[in-house]
Amino acid sequence: MGEDLDTVEWAALKHEQGSAADLPGLLRACAGDDEEAAEDAAAEIHDRMVHLGGWICSAAPAALPFLLRLAADPARPPTVRRSLLETLDMLSGRPAAHVPPGTDGTWWAAWERALPQTLALLDDPLPAIRRDTARMLTSCPTPGRDLLPALLRRLRTEDDPVTRLCLLTALGAARRREPAGPQGPGARAMLRALLADGDLQERLGALLALAPEDLGLPARHADLVARALRDPAVRRWEEDGGPGHVHGRARRLFPAPAPATAFVRALLRDHPDAAHRAAALEQAGDLLAERRSPAPHLLPALAAHLDDPEPEVRLLALDLLARLGPAAVTPHADRIAALLDDADPTVAALALWALARGGDPRCAPALNAAPETFGDADHHLLRLRTQGITLPALSEVLARLPGQADALMPVVERRLARDGHPSTVYRYGRVLTGWGAASPAAVERLLARLAEDRVWAVTAETLAGLGPAVLGADATARARAMISARMNGPDVAAATAAWACWRLGGDPEAAVDALAAHLDDHDALRMLGDLGPHAARCAAPLRVRAADRSDWVRVRAASALWAATGDTGTAVPALIAALRGLDQGRHRPVMPVAVRQLARIGPAARPAAPLLRAALAEDRRLRSHGGWHGFAEDEELRAAAAGALAAFGE
Repeated sequence: MGEDLDTVEWAALKHEQGSAADLPGLLRACAGDDEEAAEDAAAEIHDRMVHLGGWICSAAPAALPFLLRLAADPARPPTVRRSLLETLDMLSGRPAAHVPPGTDGTWWAAWERALPQTLALLDDPLPAIRRDTARMLTSCPTPGRDLLPALLRRLRTEDDPVTRLCLLTALGAARRREPAGPQGPGARAMLRALLADGDLQERLGALLALAPEDLGLPARHADLVARALRDPAVRRWEEDGGPGHVHGRARRLFPAPAPATAFVRALLRDHPDAAHRAAALEQAGDLLAERRSPAPHLLPALAAHLDDPEPEVRLLALDLLARLGPAAVTPHADRIAALLDDADPTVAALALWALARGGDPRCAPALNAAPETFGDADHHLLRLRTQGITLPALSEVLARLPGQADALMPVVERRLARDGHPSTVYRYGRVLTGWGAASPAAVERLLARLAEDRVWAVTAETLAGLGPAVLGADATARARAMISARMNGPDVAAATAAWACWRLGGDPEAAVDALAAHLDDHDALRMLGDLGPHAARCAAPLRVRAADRSDWVRVRAASALWAATGDTGTAVPALIAALRGLDQGRHRPVMPVAVRQLARIGPAARPAAPLLRAALAEDRRLRSHGGWHGFAEDEELRAAAAGALAAFGE
């Protein structure tokens, strides 16, 4: 390898981290006798060659034959060989017709020249190498004509059951890449024969391979799919991503809601293998994140897993109930409350969140005792064996418990006292304004924050949002005096101060004057809308902003214009424009704001009714985010739409 390496001008080539002059040394280390050094070098090659955005570097074509030679060398450690094959898999899986700018155009020619070396790896003595090769051939764009002969030949002699499943997947993918060549019919015949009379897992593999060309095939073999996934031998698929991977592939065979629901219900039936039960719950979560209609059919099975002996399974069940919200939590609240004392602390933490999501008062003592259960980030990751489960931020939990404001006020007081970061004041200020309540201690802490330059603006907005009725006369006067000292200045913060002073009993005209200078800022527009008819003199620029390209500016300007003048002719079309795509299941964070404004306008906004009715009839979840946030977004937007239709008299 040494002499061959020296024939390449590596310094003239590039990889992900710059000059490729270091590749010869790494390749030599892979070929050396020091196993640990070889493994480290293989990992370094992967980091340098693989770009997550899909770009293929100019060093890749030159390195390809050397990587294949090392991967085929039985004297190399299997870990090194497999690491190099993983690198090649990532490179070869880039679709030739859709690659980012800058991709080296000679890569695909180099890949085709090296194909005989690649196909030879299908006969490697190690099953793991044969499997990795099959996976690489599954994802590469090479036509079936060039792959099917080798795949069929290997399948006829392969005796490793796990490798056979990988080969079936590769065979199905290769058949669909035109031209399939003369072996296409033979490949289809082999898959059909295995589907009719093969090992149960191979029948599933054949079905997965054939389904893309026969969309009715899965429905005719739904029982086969369920039996294969519940069979202990399904663990053969684990190296391909674990049971969750094959469960996910199988669920995608049933794209329509009703068949998918029936399939997931079958998976959720009691099973002796905890990994299967966890994978089934993950599939339920994916389906419920997409669709609303499966929820009532799956809820009993989800609740049944609250008593599972495996903590991870209990965790997944709790997570799904919490995502589904009060309607799912309330009927099972007693069983969830019992899990507050679960031996597994992560289960107890999620039980606390589920109770809070349902508004159950039993969560308040635990939140007071251990608020550190929840972090301060919007996507606080619960560090678990199960990936993808997140806990909300503490402020998000508290915001959902207005009925427990008195009991939970000490938590907010302590947070405001210990941390003066702007995000902390903002988060817990929003909790207080959402509750419409604040204790004297919380108010005093906020008043103290008004003296701090970096947080006074968010603090002023909180105090203004609480208003004189909550603050009391003395605190209101003190707040207004401190905030008025911040009104001088050209920035939007000074305009915020003027608005806050007005909310606390000050001059509305001064607030309009200050905000009118910042009508490109959607927060300033929101504040101006609060001033109602006081802002009527801003009607002309508001009409201009109501046609702005930004949805947020357009919605806030239209809302302010209506509040100031009652002009529905401009406001209603602008608000409806922000809802484009809603009837096709699209969600954007601005949409519930626009819908609530349409509700405030009332019957004059009735042209929005067909769009809102279509959205409510939509089975897809109306969401922008994953996890529980997506479910909450769906709830919020649907509640706003129902409220608007009621306001229209619909």
